[in-house]
Amino acid sequence: MEKLNNYVLTSEAAKILGVSPNTIRSWASDGKIPVFHNPANEYRMFRKSDLQDFLLKVANPMATKHM
Repeated sequence: MEKLNNYVLTSEAAKILGVSPNTIRSWASDGKIPVFHNPANEYRMFRKSDLQDFLLKVANPMATKHM
């Protein structure tokens, strides 16, 4: 696993994406964004780079269709 500072918890992911924590949980459950679990406490963790990729994808959905 990567360093934990490459990950954020649900509330921070929600701030980054501008949505509620419940929306983040829902998107993670639906497979819209990758989610990891801390092995020590099972908290949901989101890789910062995955959140950035998600933002780029929703900002320009046509660009990802041509890749």
